[in-house]
Amino acid sequence: MNRTPWRRRREPLDHVESAALLPAPGDPVLSHDRLTTLEEHLMNEIRQAQDRKSAEAQPQTVAFLPTRSPEPKRHTGGRRLALIGAAVAVAVLAGAIGVGQLTGQEAVDAAGPPEGSVPASVVQVAQGTTEGLSSTVDRISVAAVKEKLPEPGPGQFIYIKSQVSWLSMSQNVDTGKNETYVQKLHARQVWLSPDGRRGWLIEPGNGTTSRGGITLDDEGEALEPSIGSPSYDYLKTLTTDPDELLRKIYEETKGQGNGPDQQAFTTIGDLVMEQVMPAELTSALYRAAAKIPGVVVVDDTTDAVGRHGIAIARTDETGGARTEWIFDPKTFSYLGERTVQMRDMEGVEAGTVTGHTAITERAVVDAMKELPGAKGKV
Repeated sequence: MNRTPWRRRREPLDHVESAALLPAPGDPVLSHDRLTTLEEHLMNEIRQAQDRKSAEAQPQTVAFLPTRSPEPKRHTGGRRLALIGAAVAVAVLAGAIGVGQLTGQEAVDAAGPPEGSVPASVVQVAQGTTEGLSSTVDRISVAAVKEKLPEPGPGQFIYIKSQVSWLSMSQNVDTGKNETYVQKLHARQVWLSPDGRRGWLIEPGNGTTSRGGITLDDEGEALEPSIGSPSYDYLKTLTTDPDELLRKIYEETKGQGNGPDQQAFTTIGDLVMEQVMPAELTSALYRAAAKIPGVVVVDDTTDAVGRHGIAIARTDETGGARTEWIFDPKTFSYLGERTVQMRDMEGVEAGTVTGHTAITERAVVDAMKELPGAKGKV
């Protein structure tokens, strides 16, 4: 989220969809680390944006707010990847989390969705319930223990492939009209070393990497890993007692996000979405999540590639967005995540799907950019 690289994720730090929906300034979701990331990549993003603008036949006339495209969780102290657009980076560093101000003829000329985006879908949302939550989490936790992957060793890399789509907002500031779009569904591939010091990301559909991708290598002094920015090696050291684990999550995320319960749920979601970790820890994280107030089970939902599943979910009381972790209804293996707006908020209609992911492959490979199953390198 995330994020994370994901975490998150991130961008989780935060569930960036909340940043897109809530009024600014002063959004508590953006951490100091995230701001540092934005500063580091701002100039590069601006140059890219200027190049794109000069190549277009007509001027840009709307402001776009991509939400959460998570960062893989890594304990980097140097170079960090910011997976958001230049317009948002400028707004953040200016202290304005929200839609950029475009006026005059540019606003008058505004038409159509952001490049690479489509209108967001609005769905009939199934209500969640606590009935059956305990038994569902039990089945998911048991399935997680059985679904073991090889432990990555020195020199190897964790590989995650997914299909993702995040929210884009546009606004004509002269008319005040908001339009809600999402990125076209696109592929995302991440490689991470077990110690968190090396990595690679390919996600051209998000507009932040080329087709060849971008390095996630740590080029500075590494920070100590934490629950919010872990490596695989760090995750191996964590307790598998759900109560102790949840206590640690609350302690390490105190003051972050939109309240302690929502941030705890977000943190666990970021960990399980784009990471390979010891199976017993994954199981414990699901059991810990079931203890968070407000967590419910949703009988039917779909991931980004249309697979139906059952979900463990929680609604952010502040922004009204419900995050759903989706599991196969028969095997209870993790499929992906969906974020849906549960009430009208800042121009986003209730039922709007603002984020969608589907994990299509997890593996351990022997080299950076190597594909699983002797498929060669990208």
